[in-house]
Amino acid sequence: MSMKYYIDRFDKDIVEEKVSLKGDITRRAKAKPERPMFFPDAPGGKVIINLWATRERLRRAIGVKKDELVDTLARAVESPSEPKEIDEPPALENCAQEPDLTNLPIPQYYPRDGGRYITSGVVFAEHEGTRNLSIHRLMVMDEKRMAIRLVPRDLHKMYEESREKGKELDIAIAVGVCPPILLASATSLDFDTDELKLASSLRESGIGEPVEVTELENGLTVPAHSEYILQGRITLDETDEGPFVDITGTYDKVRKQPIVEIDKIWHTDDPIFHALLPGGYEHFLLMGLPRESVMKEEVEKVAKVKDVRLTEGGCSWLHGIISIEKEDEGEPKKVIEKAFQAHTSMKKITVVDEDINIYDDKDVEWAVATRFQPHRDLTVLEDEKGSSLDPSAPDLTSKWGLDATKPGEGEEFEKASLE
Repeated sequence: MSMKYYIDRFDKDIVEEKVSLKGDITRRAKAKPERPMFFPDAPGGKVIINLWATRERLRRAIGVKKDELVDTLARAVESPSEPKEIDEPPALENCAQEPDLTNLPIPQYYPRDGGRYITSGVVFAEHEGTRNLSIHRLMVMDEKRMAIRLVPRDLHKMYEESREKGKELDIAIAVGVCPPILLASATSLDFDTDELKLASSLRESGIGEPVEVTELENGLTVPAHSEYILQGRITLDETDEGPFVDITGTYDKVRKQPIVEIDKIWHTDDPIFHALLPGGYEHFLLMGLPRESVMKEEVEKVAKVKDVRLTEGGCSWLHGIISIEKEDEGEPKKVIEKAFQAHTSMKKITVVDEDINIYDDKDVEWAVATRFQPHRDLTVLEDEKGSSLDPSAPDLTSKWGLDATKPGEGEEFEKASLE
């Protein structure tokens, strides 16, 4: 299924009037952070934003039951499956032999941004038999060139190995893909694990069919139903990339980063560009949900876990909540330890009982207010590895864990009920 399939079926705001690519789309998206916003007449083409800004829409699109997103992703990691190659893919129906990135509806999200940015682009690369899918921000420089932000993970490793041999790295950038591909590309896996097989398994688990793919002229396999496919290379040249707003809503610094050169732009008929708001709810979910899956798997080694959530207030990256069915008083501290090991960027974790709704911030705060005592239930870790996205401590950080579970079985810790 294409991204259009979901856009047609979800409620959304349709903004008929003309908008600027510099700020207008961001302003409207921030005003209704969970509401899809469709711009049929943006400069350069059609734009959708906030499409995957809620768990409910992601759940519906993947085809799983309520509260099963995290577990479904974990099962897909354990049982990857092959995608299906098809002939005459919609993504390759049209091709611009002379690509011009400046003619695409790519927004500049904030005034201080280094330029217009692709933020939802899934980068496909293969190197010595290993395939990688990952999401990277891409700053438009001119008609054919962009700067790509590479963090020291799998694509960076592929690029460095190619660069050492004096070779450019062939890539393809898919914009406007289905949620299984987005989630798979945002999941941190072992270097030799194929994220495309994870995406196919995730799609099969809910929809009952594999991801459909096709092969480009450069040999790379890409999603057959992408709205746009940008075929190109990560070159050996570098440029200044940034500044740019990251998931915390604060500006990331300017760095020297590699330059991507685009050779061809493919697109489906009447394509829709997927814009992803930096520091928005869609950014939160696509980056945080895969970490929730890893956290739950690790914490279940020491406790019976009901649910895991990285909170929007913590940018779905720095603060988390875990609900457990506590069997002994020592479990919460073990949960805190395991959670920090599973997600090293996190700096606050709150552990609550299973009667607390972890998706209701007021309910969680109530648990802290009535069941937590700092002198007894607070764990503080100092000089720990943190997140480079945290402007307060980009290197080493302090971390704190709150045991907000009931400190006993007395009725004084129970909520009043009419039942």
